[in-house]
Amino acid sequence: MKKIVSLVTAALLSTSLLADADMQEQIDSLSKEVKKLQKDQKRTKKTLNKVKAHDAYDNIKFSVDFRNAVEVLNYKDNDSGETASNDSLLTSKLFLNMKAAPVDGLVFYGKLAIYSIWGGHLNYTGETAGTGKGLKDWSGSSKASDTVMRVKEAYFAYADEFGDQPWTLSIGRRPSTNGFLANYRENEDLAGSPLAHITNMEVNAIMFQLNWDRFVEGAYSKFVYGRAHTGVIENLYGVGTGTAGSPFSPYAETGDDDDDVDFFVFLGDAFNNGQLQVAYQWAHIFNTKGRNLTTNAPKKAAGTADLGAISVKVDGLSEDNEFLENTIVFASYAMTYYDPREDYSLLNRTTTSMGDSYWVGAVFPDGFTEAGKFGIEYNHGSKYWTPMTWAEDTAIGSKIAVRGSAYEAYWNFDLFGVKYLPSQIRYTYAQHDYTPNVKCAGWIESQKVDMTASDLRFAVSYRY
Repeated sequence: MKKIVSLVTAALLSTSLLADADMQEQIDSLSKEVKKLQKDQKRTKKTLNKVKAHDAYDNIKFSVDFRNAVEVLNYKDNDSGETASNDSLLTSKLFLNMKAAPVDGLVFYGKLAIYSIWGGHLNYTGETAGTGKGLKDWSGSSKASDTVMRVKEAYFAYADEFGDQPWTLSIGRRPSTNGFLANYRENEDLAGSPLAHITNMEVNAIMFQLNWDRFVEGAYSKFVYGRAHTGVIENLYGVGTGTAGSPFSPYAETGDDDDDVDFFVFLGDAFNNGQLQVAYQWAHIFNTKGRNLTTNAPKKAAGTADLGAISVKVDGLSEDNEFLENTIVFASYAMTYYDPREDYSLLNRTTTSMGDSYWVGAVFPDGFTEAGKFGIEYNHGSKYWTPMTWAEDTAIGSKIAVRGSAYEAYWNFDLFGVKYLPSQIRYTYAQHDYTPNVKCAGWIESQKVDMTASDLRFAVSYRY
């Protein structure tokens, strides 16, 4: 019996040992598989990271800003009693924003735009059909016209350093509308590059920027040179603005007293710590348009213009009060100076014309929505105040360029509390004491008038 027990025990032990050995072999095999899977996972992760890194530089990122608005417009000439109105101007504005960064330090920015009137009957040039006229290539996207998509912005920026000195170079159509201070009334968090008080129009230019932050907090300077108008030229097929085409000189200037209009702009921040921002700008325009007194022809290269502004913003009036902490106040002062050359006039004057303007405003929480804000603004301009504001900041014309007084109030809020649906109710009232400043027309004399205009607007946007 003992032998039998011993044999059984030996057999069981042998079987157990064999089972343990087999199990260990299986465990070792599984362990190798796990290690192999971990290595494969690491390789896959590295590959995915490389793909993501490549895609981050090899893609254009798109975003959308789509605004629909209804506006009620009223005009009155108090001298003649003439009135005009539109009780439902319906418009849609679409911005398709683009951004790409192929390498570190180099970024491309673009913005395609459609600004259309519902049921409008304008041709692709943006002027009334049959007139044979068209808008400048840089102004079509800023005026409500048709459904042609235009280039509003397209430029690249390259940033680097000279030793400890940071610098940036940029070329293309600049983000020069809805600039500093105008962004609040447009319900936009970020402002464009220039000071809106004297520049609110698209520009094609080259820009060089130097940052002074290591000396003064937030300080920088930009040097901008560009062209707003090309003189009379014919294209390859003899079609253009001149009198006749030429088979051997396409795109050559043909004279006709229509010189190129170039400009130089010096702007930047003198100080910006996030709460206090002090910005400045000076612009010089070569060959600005006026009247040739010999031929009595308008829109001719008639002299120069200088425009300057200094703007100050305070973001947060007190840290001890939530309302004041989220309140923004600002003020801006600007001047324009037009100097005609001999045998020409600017603003229909043969002597220099100086104008000035001031602009004050405040933006503060509405008190009953999470992100809503109220805004109030006041603008005043003198008789010869003539800034470059081709981009219409209201449907009744540029309130920034008013020669007289403009009053404005608005409520910025998120519709239904959705941050992707920023909306606005805005009322603008303008009292024109002098000839309305339309298209910066340097050949039109500024005379005493008594005209009023108002614009009540409700707008809802989708931004993502």
